[in-house]
Amino acid sequence: MSAKSIAEQADKDVETTKTNLLGLSRAKMEAFVSAIGEKPFRAQQILKWIHHSGVDDFDAMTNISKALREKLKQAAIIQPPEIASQQDSKDGTRKWAIRVAGGSLVETVLIPDGDRATLCVSSQVGCSLDCSFCSTGKQGFQRDLTAAEIIGQVWLAIKSYDAFSQDKRVVTNVVMMGMGEPLLNFDNVVDAMSLMMDDFGYGISKRRVTLSTSGVVPALDKLAEVSEASLAISLHAPNDALRNELVPVNRKYPIKELLRSAKAYIDGQSDTRRVVTIEYTLIAGINDSADMAQDLARLLKDFPCKINLIPFNPFPQSDYKRPSRKSITQFADILTRAGFVTTTRSTRGDDIDAACGQLVGQVADRTKRSERHRASYTETQAVPITIADR
Repeated sequence: MSAKSIAEQADKDVETTKTNLLGLSRAKMEAFVSAIGEKPFRAQQILKWIHHSGVDDFDAMTNISKALREKLKQAAIIQPPEIASQQDSKDGTRKWAIRVAGGSLVETVLIPDGDRATLCVSSQVGCSLDCSFCSTGKQGFQRDLTAAEIIGQVWLAIKSYDAFSQDKRVVTNVVMMGMGEPLLNFDNVVDAMSLMMDDFGYGISKRRVTLSTSGVVPALDKLAEVSEASLAISLHAPNDALRNELVPVNRKYPIKELLRSAKAYIDGQSDTRRVVTIEYTLIAGINDSADMAQDLARLLKDFPCKINLIPFNPFPQSDYKRPSRKSITQFADILTRAGFVTTTRSTRGDDIDAACGQLVGQVADRTKRSERHRASYTETQAVPITIADR
């Protein structure tokens, strides 16, 4: 190794011993400044510089004394992940591949819609679950993202539009619906969401920050104690037999238990108008029949929710098909007549593989799941996929 390489590695080793302030919630930032002998109000100043102004250089924090800036340089860094590539869809959707520590890539998507723009944020490198209709699950799983890597996706999205300097709100909504199961990375996701909603962070309304879960019930039970984010449930089936196949975590936490936990979360919120968003991916011949719609209406009859139908978005290594427009309309009409507020999600960004269920990134899979899926698909691609006893 050359002298230059040795020096560069030494610099990296020093950096890893420092605290990355980008991912610290307000409470943790106050604890950090206290630990270096400063008063709590300094935390608010630092948070505003990082999340309001997009600053990653302590010398740019001009309302902080030079002595404190030097102290911060010794103890801390502000280090976002790195944008590896950016793709812009013809419909205005923008997707980033973001390189995180270790070299893997996760994907983040911004979906503009009139005055609103929703950022779809990832929480894991890959996904530790394996829902059959989701491309991310087929990539396997490497690790959880840090709080800095999660909130860093918001920071980078705003930075990419040069919106910090313009004091312009590029991101109006955030959905934790990217790669990964958020509740399996509980602490880091909670810290990141607290920054999204904190006035010294991004100041996004708690009604506009949504956590989507496949149903990790113990973590959902715990969430009500620490967060007021909106909640979405990835349901996708009206009965346990089918959901066991589509969303395998259902075998551990069945629908009745999941809905009980979700209702408890909503009931525990100070805003009594809150409801759960039920996400239901419509897959041709699997869960899109009129009978399934009627079963779903009966299941959710007394549950405080609105329903978001998501037509399946195809991806490699899947034989599932998108339903016909007629099937989608029929399914939605049955639910609407049953009294549910029902929307059908428009497919956005599918020309850059940024639509719901298509995010893949680049995962150094330590589960070997991606290898097994490729082998299985190669062996069975000529055989139509059906799910029995639904």
